[in-house]
Amino acid sequence: MKVLIINGSPRRGGNTAIATAEIAKRLNEENIEVIEYQIGTKSIRGCTACNYCRLNGVCVFDDDVRKLAEIFESADGVVVASPVYYASANGSLIALLDRLFYSTSFNKTMKVGASVAVARRGGCSATFDQLNKYFTISGMPVASSQYWNSVHGLMPGDAEQDVEGLQTMRTLARNMAFLIKSIALGRAKFGLPEKEAPIATHFIR
Repeated sequence: MKVLIINGSPRRGGNTAIATAEIAKRLNEENIEVIEYQIGTKSIRGCTACNYCRLNGVCVFDDDVRKLAEIFESADGVVVASPVYYASANGSLIALLDRLFYSTSFNKTMKVGASVAVARRGGCSATFDQLNKYFTISGMPVASSQYWNSVHGLMPGDAEQDVEGLQTMRTLARNMAFLIKSIALGRAKFGLPEKEAPIATHFIR
């Protein structure tokens, strides 16, 4: 079993990394492989709505999105973590997620998703909600914890002092591992839920 962790922070070893390290450690204890990928310093352009992916199965831009798409397809779950900028996630991370979720046509149903927001003070709840929307539009169960998935700290290393936040990360990891294992058992016995053909409606007549 495998989980992909995408770290949207530009700071290596920063507070977001402290949060994801706590998650990775607990997942490893549950015998789940973790692949961590940091994109905060990379130049990720946004979607251009060219629909190349609809015809060719991959994004038109040959960058980290294509690399992550292969890992995502084989993973049982994904954790997306971001520092908070103006009460939202890092722009590079959002550009990547827009393209990653839109350009990939593989079935994401029952892959487990989890999001993490890291801030000095405010904006975590808005960022948490923003990131969860990628999962809920894709048929992915969202792993919960004992509190909203947030960790606090300003200077690099401050997150180590947020003992409640780190406990929230540990609980999140254990709950995520339980969901992944439970879904694997359910899939083996019952298969995945039946899917209907998509119905698209419009608000302009």
